[in-house]
Amino acid sequence: MSKYNTKEILTKHKTVAVVGLSKDPSKDSYRVAEYLKNHDFHIIPVNPFAEEILGEKSYKSLSNIPVNIQKTVEIVDIFRPSADVLPIVEQAIQLKKMHGVPHVVWMQLGIINEQAAEKARKAGLTVIMDKCMMQEHLRLIEKRRLT
Repeated sequence: MSKYNTKEILTKHKTVAVVGLSKDPSKDSYRVAEYLKNHDFHIIPVNPFAEEILGEKSYKSLSNIPVNIQKTVEIVDIFRPSADVLPIVEQAIQLKKMHGVPHVVWMQLGIINEQAAEKARKAGLTVIMDKCMMQEHLRLIEKRRLT
């Protein structure tokens, strides 16, 4: 059972480290991060091959983010193949132990790693798998604004 429901997460937590954020505007990770940034989220790109994405400094990994910024990360949004998720979740768990955040590990649409999810839950993180942050925000938050 997660500590938060999806709507609460998208309302309360506004600082997102986007792991696997592409520099390519045609990629899902770029479009989702751009959407989040345009909807009052602060994004922190994590891509070892980029200096800057969407006007934000990019970092090689979660552990390479400066400590003062690590302390602000509330959600780790993962755009990596399912097989690559465990080391990212392990870094998120380390940040949680050091700073009390992040609160949420979010694996994007099509990304499922039960082993990583179980580890994250045991460390006190809320886990969302196989869902798109942008789609969930549109469905739960934006829809209400439009009605």
